[in-house]
Amino acid sequence: MPKVHLQVDGTAVDDWLADLSTEFPDDEFRLLATQSREEHPLALLEARTTEGERFVRRFEATPEVLSSDVVYHDDRLVLVQFTTVVTELYGALRGSDNVSLYPTILRNGRFSVTLTASHERLSNYADELGKAGIPYQVSSLTQSYDSSELLTERQWEFVTGAVERGYYDTPRGCTLTELAEEFEVHKSAASRLLHRAEGRIMREFVESATKK
Repeated sequence: MPKVHLQVDGTAVDDWLADLSTEFPDDEFRLLATQSREEHPLALLEARTTEGERFVRRFEATPEVLSSDVVYHDDRLVLVQFTTVVTELYGALRGSDNVSLYPTILRNGRFSVTLTASHERLSNYADELGKAGIPYQVSSLTQSYDSSELLTERQWEFVTGAVERGYYDTPRGCTLTELAEEFEVHKSAASRLLHRAEGRIMREFVESATKK
């Protein structure tokens, strides 16, 4: 499944949290969790700042913050739980049926968003950002997969066993015959298992590389 990292400019749509972060340009803010609600999402924010007192005062005075509770506060970090209005950024995420992987990092007005979703949902998110006029830049796009779906259990057992025993090393740490004896199968059966598994792995690798 694809994983995409995006840089999203929240200041372009006057996102209140993005705008707030620009007042602390050298500090890092981390959205640790968000609970989706129909009108007023609940969120947990970590502010890594040496200006904690000023940040808390500014945060609590923000009209879009409907309620807030400072969970932790020291000279380098503030942890605050709050409810807020639905912003255009949050609306784009929810409208595309996506959930970001936390933490979402915010620095000087720009959110670093990570999503793992189908190509269709990622495309929907890009469409929603476009409709809202929110600029974004793709930092990276990778393709991951579940090995249990790519290979059968037996193929996965053979491939991992071959790797562990040095079959793919140069020079080889073991021969195909030794590998077959280890798994108590005929040499030809071991060869077929590895060949089919290697074929699936190579096809997945090539398909993933061409989609980047």
